[in-house]
Amino acid sequence: MAQVSYIQAINQAMDEELARDPLTFVMGEDVVLAAFGATRGLHKKYGSGRVRNTPISEAGFVGAAMAGTRPICEVEFASFFYCAMDQVCNQAAKLRYMSGGQARLPITFRAVYGAVGGAAAQHSETVYAQFLSVPGLKLAMPSSPSDAKGILKSAIRDDSPVIVFEHLALGRLREEMPPGDHLVPLGKGAIKRAGDNVTVVAIGAMVPKALKAAERLAADGISVEVVDPRTLVPLDEDMILQSVAKTNRVVIADEGHLRGGAAADLSALIVEKGFDLLDAPPRRVTSLDVPIPFSPPLEKAAIADDARIEAAVRELAGR
Repeated sequence: MAQVSYIQAINQAMDEELARDPLTFVMGEDVVLAAFGATRGLHKKYGSGRVRNTPISEAGFVGAAMAGTRPICEVEFASFFYCAMDQVCNQAAKLRYMSGGQARLPITFRAVYGAVGGAAAQHSETVYAQFLSVPGLKLAMPSSPSDAKGILKSAIRDDSPVIVFEHLALGRLREEMPPGDHLVPLGKGAIKRAGDNVTVVAIGAMVPKALKAAERLAADGISVEVVDPRTLVPLDEDMILQSVAKTNRVVIADEGHLRGGAAADLSALIVEKGFDLLDAPPRRVTSLDVPIPFSPPLEKAAIADDARIEAAVRELAGR
């Protein structure tokens, strides 16, 4: 079976959903041009009525779902969500609840997040933590091609707003794609590597880094279980707590910032619901609380990586 890249998997997901449902359409900045490759070929196949370029105005293109269509909005860089916070958080997230379920909001937002190599502070931020305290939104961050395809297809079919965060650094990852109508349920995490000594809960782009660290640690007899939540909302709490019950030690790896980040939320969950499972306090491995630098050496110094994960695991394991 041919291998598919992360970007190709996203393209396949949208292509299949556009073909399946005529009310589904794509809109966003540069989707005709396919700046990152995810929408390549879709405009030619489906036409300008269903693959639409928009002005550079995030606040103006996030609200078509109440009219009965199923839009896929490409926000391009996740930092651009700051320009549409009212539309996403104060409107889309709340209207289904405020209408007593009469209004459906089947809208999917796609955005590239994280440090991608010298893109500077306004194009490099990891922003999903900013949405964690907004009831009504679902948040996904796939870490592999098969997850990217399956999660995006599930998001498009969901009747609530879903934000799918795609790390551009994962774009060239390749793997075989499951056959057929491949769906990954929102709220179902995955054990990416089984282990016995320390659990690493890794979010999005941190999953490959955690797996790399786990490979090196295994050579020294430290068995690491790598857990991928895949979605932060809804969250597979049972999977995380079961893994912590098995290893009794946990590192949470997130490219977001330390203060007020997703790692802090997961750490609080584990302490609150699994305190008696722990032989040591949870450790958080995150990026520094600074704007992401343009300078490549400074960017590397600011961003969490596999070496920091490895060091945290060794400290917890006492080796």
